[in-house]
Amino acid sequence: MFMSEVNHQSIKTNGINIHVAEQGTGPLVLLLHGFPEIWYSWRHQLNYLAQNGYHAVAPDLRGYGDSDSPINSDSYTLHHIVGDLIGLLDHFGEHKAYVVGSDWGANIGWHLSLSRPDRVKGFVALGVPYFPRSPTDKTVETIRKVYGDGAHVCQFQEPGRAERAFARYDCLTVMKKFLLITWTHFITAPPGMEIVDFLPTPSVLPSWITEEELMVFADKFQESGFTGAFNYYRAMDLSWELLAPWQGSKITVPTKFIAGDKDVGFQNGGTKDFVEGGIFKSLVPNLEVVILDGHHHIHQEKAQIVSEEILSFIRKLSLD
Repeated sequence: MFMSEVNHQSIKTNGINIHVAEQGTGPLVLLLHGFPEIWYSWRHQLNYLAQNGYHAVAPDLRGYGDSDSPINSDSYTLHHIVGDLIGLLDHFGEHKAYVVGSDWGANIGWHLSLSRPDRVKGFVALGVPYFPRSPTDKTVETIRKVYGDGAHVCQFQEPGRAERAFARYDCLTVMKKFLLITWTHFITAPPGMEIVDFLPTPSVLPSWITEEELMVFADKFQESGFTGAFNYYRAMDLSWELLAPWQGSKITVPTKFIAGDKDVGFQNGGTKDFVEGGIFKSLVPNLEVVILDGHHHIHQEKAQIVSEEILSFIRKLSLD
């Protein structure tokens, strides 16, 4: 893919500026990245969707890359992010869009579909299923009970803690630790150790990514820092409070869920049982589940297969 084929612009939405990368013309497909990524994680899908007649748009979510980073972590609730995305749809003059999200982007896509199903034609979630909101326990406390204080979600709560730990490494090393992760269990560090110290640094790169590609991510995080990314975790409990009106609601948007069979926590963290069981299907009645051979960042690792899965889903919906 030639970088010149991708157009960039900054869009004013929900009181901040969001940077987007876009390619192609046609129906809008919104691509939402996760942690710790930027728009560039969708480079393969941007090109593929554009070649197949779609307007593919991959924003840097607030706090990431070239988008604005509000200082207060309370400005990173799911409501804020969904608001940013509604503003993007309005900017492009599209009442409805297809939405694809990976990791945090999947979580955001679920909640866009939950709160504004009138704006979503169809949703493809990668790696993170829709978990029902607990009516009694806040999100971070729930994770702490199950995985302990060493869970990355818990370690990222205290302002400055994760920033100091990450600063001990150059950004390229941090990218290697997180983007190339092959662990199949949930990311939890032993007592007294920071998660970024605990994660190994692969000495050999897998065939699906190059050092130059990793540097695109690293250079952006060198400029922006990681606080914006950590603020998503720091706003989790506030999001839990604000989501109370949707308690018990179902996701009615047509959805395809794609996961790698070696994703973090998939086999032994309960995810496999959940997505293949009845609860997930009851929460998301119009659901298709696809399990592929791969890890967490499967849209990069298995780019062609994931792109084809996205396109087949979109084309099927357009015929309905």
